[in-house]
Amino acid sequence: MISSEQIRATHRVIAPYIRCTPTVEIDAADIGSRAARLTLKLESLQHAGSFKARGAFASLLTRQLPPVGVVAASGGNHGAAVAFAAMKLKVPARIFVPSVASPAKIRQITDYGAELVIAGERYADALSASEAWVAQSGAMPIHAFDQLETLLGQGTVGLELDAQTSEFDTLLVSVGGGGLIAGIAAWDQGRVKIIGVEPERAPTLTRALEAGRPVDAEAGGIAADSLAPRRVGGLVFPIAQRYVSRMVLISDDAIRSAQKLLWKTMRFVAEPGGVAALAALSSQQYVPASGERVALLICGGNTVAVDFDR
Repeated sequence: MISSEQIRATHRVIAPYIRCTPTVEIDAADIGSRAARLTLKLESLQHAGSFKARGAFASLLTRQLPPVGVVAASGGNHGAAVAFAAMKLKVPARIFVPSVASPAKIRQITDYGAELVIAGERYADALSASEAWVAQSGAMPIHAFDQLETLLGQGTVGLELDAQTSEFDTLLVSVGGGGLIAGIAAWDQGRVKIIGVEPERAPTLTRALEAGRPVDAEAGGIAADSLAPRRVGGLVFPIAQRYVSRMVLISDDAIRSAQKLLWKTMRFVAEPGGVAALAALSSQQYVPASGERVALLICGGNTVAVDFDR
């Protein structure tokens, strides 16, 4: 298990390189929820557009880097984060992404100066290709979720949220490979109720918890570029098994509606995976108890869904 002190120490290392993203309170009634209090932490405003920058900097700043640089496999956000961190620290980076990666994320990766390789249709294909490159080149791999440094970096989201507000009983977290929810759960150590949210077409952690171990799951849907690895990480699973209270599955339609709702109520744009936690509330797949205070993460904003030329 990861300790809160490890996360605190990691935060001290990466703090000069990341943003302390803001929180905002909204009227829960505006999204059709009966939560007594609703707080959003806007990790979509993080460098490179998602919380993934935390884990990327944690890896690059705490590990011995080979001259050939680093390599990452990603549905998009992790790759953009590693490319950004590598650019800032002047480290060579090669990023493998599947063909489902969004144009916005692919553009970010190349804009940050990393070498981009499109490999296969899904994250698992890109991961296999990246592992072959590691064996050939000696580059240092930075895993998107199943790596100690990644989990420690993502856990700093929980540290910041606790410093910004203590006014919540429950935290809703979008789940892909599970690095974010495991990092935060390791920080909170059961102090608040943590609810994981996954798309119905990518129930990775849901299936693992049902089976009692990581297992392959369906990997599709509108958020496939950020919330659809086939299997949760071996480091992720025992933390989630111990501290995650329950899982909620949401439809693609609920995700689309949550994107529109976030824009309507806040004039704020987020990608599909970034609004999964909000979608659990707005679709009433998670219904708070009377008086329950809820916090959730808007965890990614890398999308081209808004056309500002119109």
